[in-house]
Amino acid sequence: MTRAYAVARAADAVDAAAANGPDCLTVVCNGMIGRELYAHADTPSRFYMIGSMGLASSIGLGLAIVQPARTVVVFDGDGNVLMNMGTLGSVAAAAPANFYHIVFDNAAHGSTGDQRTISDRVPLDAVARAAGYRSVVRVRDEHALAGALQSWFSTRGPAMLVVDVERGNQPGIGRVDPSPTELTARFRARATLKTHSA
Repeated sequence: MTRAYAVARAADAVDAAAANGPDCLTVVCNGMIGRELYAHADTPSRFYMIGSMGLASSIGLGLAIVQPARTVVVFDGDGNVLMNMGTLGSVAAAAPANFYHIVFDNAAHGSTGDQRTISDRVPLDAVARAAGYRSVVRVRDEHALAGALQSWFSTRGPAMLVVDVERGNQPGIGRVDPSPTELTARFRARATLKTHSA
C-alpha cells in the first residue's frame, strides 16, 4: 500500500477517535508524512515538525505526560524513529496510557531520495516490544490496516502500530504552508496546555 493511502486512513481513524471524546493531539514527523497528512486532513490539533528529524515522538511523549486526559498520536517514519531510537525506551518507561505511535515503514528516507534505512534489518516493532510498549502491531496490507485501526485506540498505551508501505511519494505533493511559529501558536491554542504551580 502507498504511504499516502496509509496516512490518510490513519488520519481518518484519529478523527473517529476524536469524535468520541476530547480532540486527539497529533504530532507529525518532518518530511513527506507531514506533507501528506497536511494535504489530506489538516486541523489545528495537528503539529507538524519542520526540518527537525526524529523528535516527533519526544514531543508526543511530553504532551502525553502533561495532558493525560487527551489522546496523543504520533505519526512517524522509520528513518525518524531510527534517528532518535532512545525515545522508545523513554516512552516505555513513562508508560503513558494515552500515547499512540504510528510508524510508516518503507525502509527508506523517502523525503531525500529513497536512501535505504536499516529498518529491514532492525524491525521497529520488535524494538518497541523489547523496550516495553504495552501493545505493538505490524500490518502489511490495506485489509490488515483497516482491521487494526478499528480497535487500536481502545488499546491501553503506549501502543505502536507499524505500517509497511511502499516507497515513493505522492506526485505533486505540496509543503506544509504555515510557518513553525504559526504551527506552534495554533497547536498550543488547541492543546490548551496548562502549567501547574507548586
